[in-house]
Amino acid sequence: MAANTSKTAGRIILATGSIMCLWVAAALTSALSHVGWSVSELAGQYMVASGMVKPLHTLVDYYTHIKGIEYLICVAFFVAFPVFFKYVNKAPQKAAALK
Repeated sequence: MAANTSKTAGRIILATGSIMCLWVAAALTSALSHVGWSVSELAGQYMVASGMVKPLHTLVDYYTHIKGIEYLICVAFFVAFPVFFKYVNKAPQKAAALK
C-alpha cells in the first residue's frame, strides 16, 4: 500500500512539473515573439518592469545613478585592498619546509 502511495505521489509531482515546464516554455515563447525574438530586449523590459533598472530622463538622474555605483566600487576597493596587501606582504616560505 505504501509503494502505491509513493508511486502516485511521484506521478502527481511529475505531472505538475511537466505542466509548469510547458507553461513556462509557452510564456517565454510568447514573450519572445512579442519583442521580435530579441532576448536582450526581453531582458531589458523585464528589468524595467520589475524595478531593477530605472529609465534615466535627466542629467541629475544619471549622475545620481553613477554616484551610487562609484560608492559601491569604493567600498569594494576598501575591502579588497587590505586583503591583497596582506597577501602580497606575506613572508615567503622556506624551500626546505616544502620538501
